[in-house]
Amino acid sequence: MRGAAARRRIALGAAFVVAFGMAGLASPASADAAEARCNGRKMKTLNFAAGRVHVYKSNAVMCAVTVAKNPGAKREMSVSIQARGSRPRSDSGRYTRHAGPVRVTVGHRCVFIRGSVGKSSVSSGWTLC
Repeated sequence: MRGAAARRRIALGAAFVVAFGMAGLASPASADAAEARCNGRKMKTLNFAAGRVHVYKSNAVMCAVTVAKNPGAKREMSVSIQARGSRPRSDSGRYTRHAGPVRVTVGHRCVFIRGSVGKSSVSSGWTLC
């Protein structure tokens, strides 16, 4: 009797953890979902009227993503990151929530970051040297 009751409680607890754990994975928060695609440590956030550009670095790889302040209807969005001495890597198009992520190997070089949502934009100048 005792063994069966204990097994039922363990099974019920495991089902609870799996059900609520999977629900959390299936519906992440809007900005967190976009940012989760960039690995590493957050290095910089560039704020502008219509959104933000989040910049992350992991080892020698820099990653950037533009996130709209008010997600909704599709609109032009872009993100670009350029290591000094290299060509820019970018992502642009009509998105509802975010543009990117864009990754580039930087080593110890400075980077130039740009992002836009609609007609509003931001650029960093050469930074993170």
